[in-house]
Amino acid sequence: MLNKNLILNLILIRKDKVMEDLTDVYNELIMEHSMNSYNKKKLENADYSEQGHNPNCGDEITLELKLNGDIIEDMAFLGHGCAISQASTSIMIDTLKGKKISEAKEIIKTFIDMIKREETNEENLKKLEDAIAFRNVSNMPARVKCALLAWHTMEDILKKHK
Repeated sequence: MLNKNLILNLILIRKDKVMEDLTDVYNELIMEHSMNSYNKKKLENADYSEQGHNPNCGDEITLELKLNGDIIEDMAFLGHGCAISQASTSIMIDTLKGKKISEAKEIIKTFIDMIKREETNEENLKKLEDAIAFRNVSNMPARVKCALLAWHTMEDILKKHK
């Protein structure tokens, strides 16, 4: 019969390995979006355009949005900044494109709450899709505003839409 402590240790080691692998996947996703974002472009005939700026580190984006009724038909951005801000913007676009405005608002709130460590329910976090890759940014206080820049900018756009 196996020792209970040995079994628990094996389970914890395996869980740590899975978490490590997941962190690697998230890091690769963030780097891919920061270096090769196909969302970084000028959006022709945008319905909304909003600038976002993080004075702490100089990140700047212009977020553009095209609607079809209350559906986010297309989004794009231009700007410069650190890998976290650029990747977060690109992944946010992928996450919100094609969603209803009401769904987008819910996803934005969930993302912001995740970064602020106010949302930890795994079921709720699933709606973030790839944006969950930024979950550990909350452990890096200097990068929180970088990750949130696009999401707050999108909130500002949606407040203007009636």
